[in-house]
Amino acid sequence: MAAAAAAQVQGRVLHRLLLLLLLCLSPKASCAQSFGIDRARDCFVKDGEPFRYIAGSLHYSRVPRVYWKDRLLKMYTTGLNAVQTYVPWNYHESKPGVFEFSGEKDLEEFIRTVNETGLLLILRPGPYICAEWDMGGLPAWLIQKRGIVLRSSDKEYLKAVDSWMSVLLPKVKPWLYQNGGPIITIQVENEYGSFGCDMEYMRHLTEVFRSKLGRDVVLFTTDEPSLHSQSCGSLQDLYSTIDFGIETNITQAFEMQRKFEPNGPLVNSEFYTGWLDYWGYAHSTRDSSLVASALDQMLSLGASVNMYMFEGGTNFGYWSGGDFNVSFLPVPTSYDYDAPLSEAGDPTEKLYIIRDVIRKYADIPAGPMPPPTPKYAYGYVHMTPYKNLTELLDILAPYGPVKSKHPLSFEEMNQVVQGVLDRDRRRSVSIEGNVGEWLDVLVENMGRISFGKHLGERKGLLSGLILDGEVLTDWMIYSLDIDSVIAEGLLPSSFHSSVKMKRLDQAGIAAPTFYHGSFSIPPDIPSFPWDTFLKMYGWTKGQVWLNGFNLGRYWPRQGPQMTLYVPASLISASLPNNVTVLELEGVSCLGHESAGCSYLVQFLDRPILNGTFR
Repeated sequence: MAAAAAAQVQGRVLHRLLLLLLLCLSPKASCAQSFGIDRARDCFVKDGEPFRYIAGSLHYSRVPRVYWKDRLLKMYTTGLNAVQTYVPWNYHESKPGVFEFSGEKDLEEFIRTVNETGLLLILRPGPYICAEWDMGGLPAWLIQKRGIVLRSSDKEYLKAVDSWMSVLLPKVKPWLYQNGGPIITIQVENEYGSFGCDMEYMRHLTEVFRSKLGRDVVLFTTDEPSLHSQSCGSLQDLYSTIDFGIETNITQAFEMQRKFEPNGPLVNSEFYTGWLDYWGYAHSTRDSSLVASALDQMLSLGASVNMYMFEGGTNFGYWSGGDFNVSFLPVPTSYDYDAPLSEAGDPTEKLYIIRDVIRKYADIPAGPMPPPTPKYAYGYVHMTPYKNLTELLDILAPYGPVKSKHPLSFEEMNQVVQGVLDRDRRRSVSIEGNVGEWLDVLVENMGRISFGKHLGERKGLLSGLILDGEVLTDWMIYSLDIDSVIAEGLLPSSFHSSVKMKRLDQAGIAAPTFYHGSFSIPPDIPSFPWDTFLKMYGWTKGQVWLNGFNLGRYWPRQGPQMTLYVPASLISASLPNNVTVLELEGVSCLGHESAGCSYLVQFLDRPILNGTFR
């Protein structure tokens, strides 16, 4: 009897232990996990033990979903223990009240993948993120309301922010580290001290985050190491961190952080491994040895460091933003950033140098680095012109035009994105025509400013157009839904333009025109398709779609980016792959015009990001 009773007790104990183990393995279970700040020991504490993170930035919105795991494994194998990412508001709510969290925009799937990889997560949900992303992640529909003040305690702005956060933060909460997930810290706003000093705004955001996420989550801010930015960018309830690159004196930078956080961990939330590019300027790089040396110095001080970027990725579609410094500086499609992982996710020399530094301070996981994804040069594709854009208005704008006495902006037309006048250099153009003729003006959005006082600048024709001293009126304004038309295959493919194509070297600017071509991959290689890079030799400026997916903007006449990254997931192994180009200014004719022009694009097995520029 005693033996039987003992066996029953032992069985119940084992059952409870097994149940506890199963609960701990649940992705949303809490097994007394904790993460916080120990100010007495000047460090983070994870489950009661001192902790510091060595992290890298990767933006899920810039990397194809099928490659999230691959990139995260490469980061893990480098020796990182955390990843940092932004949540772009406009990526998930491009139209008011319409929220998108599926497919490429599945934030929770990204968080789950981070968790499965064994990494922790530093989340930066904004609402403003910068990131050289269109309008810093703020949706353009915000500025439909005249007088709204972005990134402030303006009631209309806060109303929209609260609505967004009421959807986003409940999705985030189950993935907090305290709840069994990977999220250890969450940033409030982003570099706010360089923009404003509205403490009511920051207090409001803090209370929203606390009410949705709880009182025990570590909330932090990031600002440059200056007295003004640190003073205006944070609050007592938010842990102040700094950001800087190899040009900054590390000792002085952390001394500035200590003025605002006398106790707690030293943190560089954005240590720049490279830098962004602008159209018309040379490709940016940072010396790997200098990056490694600065990282070594920070880690030797016990600091937590996030490397921005660890993989830059791609501004697909129209998501690239812009800066303003004397003139407008639009950001290219590539966000390569000279990061340790290339735009295509391949390990670079910089990655291996960084890993050697990390090895001095942390254990490196056993096993080889995952290899680069294979690349293939699919060769040339002949492109055939469609009708020009104005001949396709019935298809591109199926609801017809809006009639207005004066021009309307992009935002007033509910446009998310979509001769040549240059905002910085050319504000007038000569036009030949007869009385009574119509003037067609195509307005292109080159990306909304993502940083600084010009944030929220409207796009399009913002005032009247004047012809020979008279204001032009009675406009017919078409909002073009180009992406949907191409994705749904609604463009006709069986006719040519009724407008004679013009050669760039003879006539300068030609009418904005669609082109189409297709290619099939070799059938005898079973592992296809592979990644590739699209080169637009002879083309001027426009957008490219592959099988209905918007690869982004090309502008080889400006440079430095000469190729567009094409992930293998977009390529069909069994069906013809359709390439659609909208050329805005004109393409060079290859061959003799009398024999018929050839218009070509070329798929390469390598990127060209440092081409010629004006």
